[in-house]
Amino acid sequence: MKQTASLKWAAGVLLAAAILMLTLWKMRPPAYAATPVPPDNRPNIIFILTDDMGFSDINCFGGRFVPTPNIDRLAKKGRKFTRYYSAAPICSPSRAGLLTGMYPARWNFSTYLDNRKHNRNAQQADYLDPAAPSIARFFKDAGYATGHFGKWHLGGGRDVKDAPGFEQYGVDEHASTYESPDPDPLITATNWIWSDKDSIKRWDRTKYFVDKTLDFLRRHKGQSCFVNLWPDDMHTPWVPRVEHEYTGKFPMNPEEEAAFKLVLQEYDVQIGRLMEGLKQLGIEKNTIVIFTSDNGPLPSFRGSRAAGLRGTKLSLYEGGTRMPFIISWPGHIKAGTADTSSLITGVDMLPSLAALGGVTLPDDYPGDGADRSAVLLGKPAARTQDMYWEYGRNNIAFRYPRGRDKSPNLALRSGEWKLLMNSDGTDIQLFNIVKDQYETTNVADQQPAIATTLKDKLLAWWAAMPRLPASAD
Repeated sequence: MKQTASLKWAAGVLLAAAILMLTLWKMRPPAYAATPVPPDNRPNIIFILTDDMGFSDINCFGGRFVPTPNIDRLAKKGRKFTRYYSAAPICSPSRAGLLTGMYPARWNFSTYLDNRKHNRNAQQADYLDPAAPSIARFFKDAGYATGHFGKWHLGGGRDVKDAPGFEQYGVDEHASTYESPDPDPLITATNWIWSDKDSIKRWDRTKYFVDKTLDFLRRHKGQSCFVNLWPDDMHTPWVPRVEHEYTGKFPMNPEEEAAFKLVLQEYDVQIGRLMEGLKQLGIEKNTIVIFTSDNGPLPSFRGSRAAGLRGTKLSLYEGGTRMPFIISWPGHIKAGTADTSSLITGVDMLPSLAALGGVTLPDDYPGDGADRSAVLLGKPAARTQDMYWEYGRNNIAFRYPRGRDKSPNLALRSGEWKLLMNSDGTDIQLFNIVKDQYETTNVADQQPAIATTLKDKLLAWWAAMPRLPASAD
């Protein structure tokens, strides 16, 4: 009897230990977990990522299409940066760079996500690996409430039905478009990006995402919040608001300049509504607002949307990757200032915003970006790290753009020099980008030592990137 009791007692202890171990395993932090910190008065952060906005679409960056008084007012309250670069010249990899703080190639992102066949042809993943670092997860782990309102385009849609949910990236609440794992039914009445059957019409989508953002901030007042506000304006089709009842037909050609101007005008109104909403909530002074774009414009109207810079969306020339960038934080960033020299890139945003938000990153976080928080606060500084890009792994999924705007598929910016080349070592183009920002004069032959050094760096970087096999189709 004593032996039986002893065995039962031992079995009970083992069972209790097993349950404890299972509980602890389930509670284990995800990969690259930030240190938890109780919520306090740390700043809210709203990251506005415009879709396909050109460097000079808005007035405060030289645009002359329509007045953009609200975005200009945001610049007057904060600081402009004229040397900010996206992580890629197209949406999905650019967004992956922002979310992870790593070069998108490291996670097999090379172009926009589409159906599985397209993704295989492009030698890329179907969605962002949920094991990847995530800025939203870092902020959530540190006590922030996290929201994502707008376009996602990092997995989901078309025939990709197994994309991870937003919660796996650390997002508490979301409302997103067709190109996501959980499209909002009010803006996806049909199985496509947009439809005239949508409850929220195309011209009201930015308003909808702004409303979602303000509601989230209102309900979490007293808790620090991190919000991605990623509208799908200024991406085509441009379907402006019409005064009369919508008939289901475009009021004008959805890729013509007249439609673009009306949509840009409405977009500016909604940014104004956001800023007024922050003021009414009483959180304007404790909120960092960042305004930028994911990649260059298309169409670019003969380069006029990119201040005459060479290239468009899909191009590694300046017009495809150099973006307008504004940051506002009243009382911390001097109003009405501009930084025209400091180089910043999309992969810098994660470490920089973590520093501004009081979020301690884990020691094992393998980021590619630099902490440029001091630069964002108003202290210009030269960049010590080089910046790398890639776009175009083959001739199947990367046929555009054509002509002068089509760039080689790799690029490197190192100080005043920018080198572009194909991954097979051909078509080497070297520009002194400080003296020749329009990339008109290839000086590779005049500067062979510099060209060789940068070529070796770029090829070494490229060789270190993972590569999915080319499609067998």
